[in-house]
Amino acid sequence: MSQHRHPGAPGRAGAVPALPDLPEATVARLPEYLRALHNLADAGHETVSSEGLAGAAGVNSAKLRKDLSHLGSYGTRGVGYDVALLIDQIEFVLGLTQRRAVALVGVGNLGHALAGYDGFASRGFRIAALFDADASRVGEMINGLVVRHIDELPRVAAEEAISIGVIATPAPAAQAVAEQLVAVGVTSILNFAPCVLSVPDGVDVRKVDLAIELQILSFHEHRKASLTALPAAGGSALTALPGGLATPDTQEAIGT
Repeated sequence: MSQHRHPGAPGRAGAVPALPDLPEATVARLPEYLRALHNLADAGHETVSSEGLAGAAGVNSAKLRKDLSHLGSYGTRGVGYDVALLIDQIEFVLGLTQRRAVALVGVGNLGHALAGYDGFASRGFRIAALFDADASRVGEMINGLVVRHIDELPRVAAEEAISIGVIATPAPAAQAVAEQLVAVGVTSILNFAPCVLSVPDGVDVRKVDLAIELQILSFHEHRKASLTALPAAGGSALTALPGGLATPDTQEAIGT
């Protein structure tokens, strides 16, 4: 990641002077910290301890302190972190100091819900345009925006300075939509379609698959049920696996 000098947030000494090169795991946790900090600020808190912020964000305090040290934020002994300053620092690192224009492609049930979600604006994102290939959808008004035909993407992307694309189409259409977004200069894509996209180097894709998340929860439910079914004392339970395999212990079967 290239280094960019930052003049600091207006009126705040100590804001992050340069964009740090962060581990991906840290980047993934920063939005959780930011949400917790906004909640603390809304509740009137000016400072917060590492333990308090970690608890609000759902991580352990040692991990939080290490993450924030990458930003140059170490807090003050006996006081903790300045909530407003830390919000400024995290928002700068996440690129939220400017409102980013987003194009949403696909206004079926999921896309319609995303288009109507008001939470994006409060976190630095502006849904600037809605697109669909279905002529029956074109012209529909959703949350103050008119749905346009996907063929209008090049012109609208240039007019609105679109920087992020959201794909909420059926899986068979997603790859073509991704290629259209890349062709107009979009280099960041959030993909809700249940498929893997092929994109050029330099294009970042984040995938959100609700069915996969449910399958992971199903594994945990299965595991809990299997553990509950183990003999109460001293016995060994055989867990049958597809293909005729069996393991003498449920925990060994799942690799724990």
